[in-house]
Amino acid sequence: MDNTTHEHRVTSEVGRLRTVMLHRPGAELKRLTPRNSDKLLFDAIPWVGRAQEEHDAFAQALRDRGVEVLYLAELLQDALEYGEARARAIADVTADPRWGDQLRRAVTGYLEDQDPEHLAHALIAGLAHEELKAGHGLVYRLMDRLDFIIDPLPGLLFTRDSSAWIGDRVAVTSLAMPARRAESAITGLIYRHHPRFAGAGPVYDPSLEHLEGGDVLLLSPGVLAVGTGERTTPAGVERLARQVFGAGLAHTVLAVPIAQERATMHLDTVCTMVDIDTVVMYPPVAHSLTAYAVTAANGDLDVAPERPFLEAAADAMGLDRLKVIDTGLDPVTAEREQWDDGNNTLAIAPRLAVAYERNIETNAQLEAFGIEVIRISGSELGSGRGGPRCMSCPILRDPPPAP
Repeated sequence: MDNTTHEHRVTSEVGRLRTVMLHRPGAELKRLTPRNSDKLLFDAIPWVGRAQEEHDAFAQALRDRGVEVLYLAELLQDALEYGEARARAIADVTADPRWGDQLRRAVTGYLEDQDPEHLAHALIAGLAHEELKAGHGLVYRLMDRLDFIIDPLPGLLFTRDSSAWIGDRVAVTSLAMPARRAESAITGLIYRHHPRFAGAGPVYDPSLEHLEGGDVLLLSPGVLAVGTGERTTPAGVERLARQVFGAGLAHTVLAVPIAQERATMHLDTVCTMVDIDTVVMYPPVAHSLTAYAVTAANGDLDVAPERPFLEAAADAMGLDRLKVIDTGLDPVTAEREQWDDGNNTLAIAPRLAVAYERNIETNAQLEAFGIEVIRISGSELGSGRGGPRCMSCPILRDPPPAP
């Protein structure tokens, strides 16, 4: 157990990345079938061994650049060494109203008998009907033998969504889709009970309005852009604004409406930062994206009129303009590479970003603009619709250099 004092602070998208939390795909991906993949929000059934190889290469690329990689499953297992964390984890998962009393007692007894490693496995990979030998009662009998009593969480691969660090505070988010809500419970458990995060104060929690980390961009210290569309509600943006203003973590939150579609589920699927004053954007939205600047005013929120996103962002950041890398792609290529997370880059430092290798044209344009691209394979990792930014939760970044 790590009792060393650690720093946690993120104030931008591009400051030198020091520590990141990832989740290596495991048994939960092996539980995906054509029968449940839609419910669990995966567009394809991944080849798990290859997905693990790709993820290992991603993690190693980060380590090669001096980034400390923490694994969510290992942190969860550590936290579950503590009785209070075990009790909370079991209470969270057994609150499922579908079960009924008899099945709930059986599942509770099963989980209480597990050591931290096997309990962590059950929380992440789920519990199949056939694995619960002590199951009984009407609910258990009427379940299909192929059903899961505890659903697996393949979406944990995308650690960006369930939490986001804003300054030295952590936002444990409120995930919109039922299949993913247990992810926030697990992430919150880690931050509350793992000694590495002792003293880490929350700035958001899952009981609040829907807000997902993929919609939150830290444009610069004190300036957040938050997408609102399929996953994050306008009320979630408003609540986050109140929370960060109250904690002194930001002076401006830009509410950015995005299309409520699978291909553009989060703001970071259409826009990410690759330098302190430069973004890469999906061409069809680059000059149509708008924003409402939200600021604190007399104990309430002031919402400015709608403006072009690039103008509103530059003003809030104190820049003359925010540069856009125009990929210059034809409409078909642009749509293909956006679907394959071409705009979902992870900046390790200013002008140094990780991207999927298959987005050949987008990567070529990034390099033409002087961005060093670390290419990783993502043929299987991308089956849940997420790129390098989606798969990483930065915990510590250096302050960004001055513009």
